[in-house]
Amino acid sequence: MATLKSKYFWFLMLLTVGYGLFEYYRPRPIDWSSTYSNKDKIPFGTQALYELLPDVFAKQEITSVRLPIYNQLKTNKLTIKSNYVFVNQSFEIDNNDRKALLAYVSKGSSVFISAYDFSDTLLHTLGMEAEVAAPKLRDTMMVVNMVNPKIKNSGGYVFSQDDGRNYLKIKDNKNVVVLAKNTRNEPIFVKVSYGKGFIYIHNLPLSLTNLYVLSPKTTSFAFGALSYLPVAPVLWDEYQKQGRFGEDEQSVLRFIMTQPPLRWAYYLALFGLVLFAIFAGKRTQRIIPIVEPPKNTSLEFVQTIGMMYFQQGDHANIAQKKIQYLLSFIREKYGLKTTDLNENFCELLSKKTGIDRKKIDELVSIINQTKHNSRLQEYQLLDLNQHIEDFYANL
Repeated sequence: MATLKSKYFWFLMLLTVGYGLFEYYRPRPIDWSSTYSNKDKIPFGTQALYELLPDVFAKQEITSVRLPIYNQLKTNKLTIKSNYVFVNQSFEIDNNDRKALLAYVSKGSSVFISAYDFSDTLLHTLGMEAEVAAPKLRDTMMVVNMVNPKIKNSGGYVFSQDDGRNYLKIKDNKNVVVLAKNTRNEPIFVKVSYGKGFIYIHNLPLSLTNLYVLSPKTTSFAFGALSYLPVAPVLWDEYQKQGRFGEDEQSVLRFIMTQPPLRWAYYLALFGLVLFAIFAGKRTQRIIPIVEPPKNTSLEFVQTIGMMYFQQGDHANIAQKKIQYLLSFIREKYGLKTTDLNENFCELLSKKTGIDRKKIDELVSIINQTKHNSRLQEYQLLDLNQHIEDFYANL
């Protein structure tokens, strides 16, 4: 049995390892999901841009942030001006984050936010809205370009994976400078002065991903947008994309769950262990011993006591005890009073038990005779016992 169990175990281990290796080494299809994460090499990750930031900002310190905005700015007190960069699909913050971010900018730092969707409270504060234009046929080849002639591309930029329908609707032009537009002359990149600093709102995050940063035709658009930021240390936000824990804080299981091959191998191992426990457990289960239920010796005791009375010839005592037991049974089961065994009692007992009235009358008659007879012969006791047994048998 031990050898059979070992064979099952090693077969399961071999199957799990084999499947994990197969998933790890098989060719991967291109992942077109938009993660905007600095750890992803997929087309719409931002690893390329993140790794080139030291060159853009003249070797300034680049820090990947894994905390909410409020925690980052309140916990880590910054003594010098810096840049806070966000590249997301959607930029959503709560009221505490918004206040902390605006206070950070008002002291002279800069914030660069590239996203398609923005927190309404932030844009309302800055006097603008993020809009999506109605689709048109030419939107599939929408051209965008910088406004500044020094960094403007002669032919513009085309991002084929983006239809260009997103734009910024400016309500208050007082503190807003348009930096880039699309062919419909709608702003997609603006600078907003706030206190001593600036907030840059960029409505085309796809242009900052690996696919377009590494393409010679579009790479200058991403670096042209970042060139507006001052040369200063950079805080690169990853909290809104990867969550709070960094790679050095992740548990082994958390890492396994982020890797599809390892995740499926883990699930397969768990499923195999459950099957092993079910089937192997049944084969090796001990025989359950048969436990005899405790015997009810009450009846034997009663019979012994009754036999003792019978042998002593105390027939009247035995008869009285059998009558008492019968009357107690009638009181508990049928709720009848047994103090007076009269015509009314016989009628009610007959109706409740369904026993013929004549038999009930005979039983009650012999009970009444026996109760007033202090000396009872053996045949009289047997007659009483027979009537009582017949009563029980007819219920």
